[in-house]
Amino acid sequence: MTALHCTQLIGPERRLLDHFYRQQGSRMRADNEGQLWVARATAIVAGLSLRPVESGHWLSGLFVAPTQRGQGVAGQLVNAALAEACGSTWLFCHPDLAGLYERLGFEPATSLPQSLASRLLRYQRSKSLIALVRAQSSLASSPGNSTSV
Repeated sequence: MTALHCTQLIGPERRLLDHFYRQQGSRMRADNEGQLWVARATAIVAGLSLRPVESGHWLSGLFVAPTQRGQGVAGQLVNAALAEACGSTWLFCHPDLAGLYERLGFEPATSLPQSLASRLLRYQRSKSLIALVRAQSSLASSPGNSTSV
């Protein structure tokens, strides 16, 4: 696996994520209201947006360059972005991607903040999407990850 440097984009750097999406031929756009995170090897190889919502965050815009997929890039970037996040983190994805996110500690969401619930209903009119959630402590508290004796 390539050594990655995962960082949040600040100020004028924020436009780099839109540039990355365009270079990859993606129609995605960076969220103007959230935190923008990227993973870099020598150049940006992945990016995501993390927007505050009631009781946590909404993860969107996760995109890994096709040449970097299957190498753990998404996991490293998601874990870096969520390392200091408070509360739960929700995301919407195609059902085929659920396994990827479940390996990162996400599980099917049984409830959503109102702002996300209405957005998901709107999106589901034209796309097959499911909602997943990761509690902030889900990875840290899972069996085998405890450092206490």
